[in-house]
Amino acid sequence: MNNELKIRTSQQILKIFIEMRQKLQLIILSFLIGFTTFSQTDSVAVKQNHWKLKSLFGLNGTQSSFVNWSAGGRNNLSLIGFISAAADYSKGNWQWKNNLDLALGGMIYLDSTGRKQGLQKTDDKIDFATNLGYKFAKNWYASFVGGFKTQFMDGYAYPNDSMKVSTFMAPGYANLALGVDFTPNEHFSMFISPLASKMTFVLDDSLANAGAFGVQDAIFNSAGDVISKSKGFRAEIGAYLKLTYNKEVAKNINLKTRLELFSNYAVKPQNIDVNADMLWTFKVNSWLSASLNWTLIYDDDIDIRDAKGGFGPRTQFKSVLGLGLSYTLKNFKE
Repeated sequence: MNNELKIRTSQQILKIFIEMRQKLQLIILSFLIGFTTFSQTDSVAVKQNHWKLKSLFGLNGTQSSFVNWSAGGRNNLSLIGFISAAADYSKGNWQWKNNLDLALGGMIYLDSTGRKQGLQKTDDKIDFATNLGYKFAKNWYASFVGGFKTQFMDGYAYPNDSMKVSTFMAPGYANLALGVDFTPNEHFSMFISPLASKMTFVLDDSLANAGAFGVQDAIFNSAGDVISKSKGFRAEIGAYLKLTYNKEVAKNINLKTRLELFSNYAVKPQNIDVNADMLWTFKVNSWLSASLNWTLIYDDDIDIRDAKGGFGPRTQFKSVLGLGLSYTLKNFKE
């Protein structure tokens, strides 16, 4: 009975997370509306409310066309939209920092007449982080840190666009940690935690049963039928380090970067999970800007098939360069 109860409980938890999908999207929309509203307040309101609010809205696009081009190529049109928002609260010995990064983009392949041939996703991200701290010494805070990451849409193993390899909450990552935060200034933070949890959700039966993203796979019989479904969930306990830096490093050039390291105490603690992001934004004028985003991920629990047919853990890297429209809302002067 205990095993049956555990299975039913796990299934109920997974059902709740699926139902939360629409609610999460509404929360994100409300969050962005709040940024837009509060970002229009003046510096007096900042002093009264102790909030510093900033949001960057961007839309980048590229278009390529080829006519009698000997080197070959495919006509395409790509578009990427992104939002990078921050809400920081400070009063007395308390500080509360929140960051939300959203991105969604795709590429449309066109034939010679301009008709659509295919669509490929090029960027997709939901990333929320929060940090609540109490100052106990100069530049030092006792802090609770949380984070959540997933994506909006299905992802496919191109060029085979019928093979789904990811979707909303597959994977989804959540982390919670208690530790100390060294914050010498408003731009830099170093958080260290000896007690942190990392939770992986794969709320898609086909992916979970295959053991994708490190969750326990299903049990199959000799005919290939599922005897026991995967729970689609994995929890890890370990140590966690997070470094963040966000500053205008030169006139009209802003750098926002983050490095996260996690070591699982119980399983191969020497194999450290790495998640690193770096976003450069170059402002041309109040509306036109360029951006360069690098993302590096290494997770020993995720097996990837490389171009040579090898299968196993791999370093993942993504680079996105864009030129387009952007606009910043904030309620303070830097």
